[in-house]
Amino acid sequence: MTDQTPSPPAPRGLIHLAHQFVAFFGVGVIAAIVHYGLLYLLVEAFFYDPVSAALAGYVAGGLVSYVLNRIYTYEAQRGHLEAGWRFGVVAGFGFVLTWLLMGLFHTRLGWHYLLAQLATTGIVLVWSFLAHKYWSFKDRS
Repeated sequence: MTDQTPSPPAPRGLIHLAHQFVAFFGVGVIAAIVHYGLLYLLVEAFFYDPVSAALAGYVAGGLVSYVLNRIYTYEAQRGHLEAGWRFGVVAGFGFVLTWLLMGLFHTRLGWHYLLAQLATTGIVLVWSFLAHKYWSFKDRS
């Protein structure tokens, strides 16, 4: 006979964090469509350098990300003025990370620009989620 004792429920904070990350990820998918769409268009149709095109896509996706994350992901305690400049600082750091990582993966290591952007996106995603949660929007949870 095995012990059928139910395991204790996950702490509310952990569940809330998971829900926030899912919302952040969903917003990120929308922002990524904008980012990758612009990246692809600029490289393939207008022959931009992939690193420059990735940075343009990052800015466009970032604007979408700010609006949607503020509405759907975080229970922001800060107003637009204060959260906006903080978001800008985090986005600026993400911009520099994107530039450095795309330069490393694409230019230096010779990866295809879309593969380089995928790796870069994964790294910048984790940075952005944590920085926005605990600093930009100062989430209530």
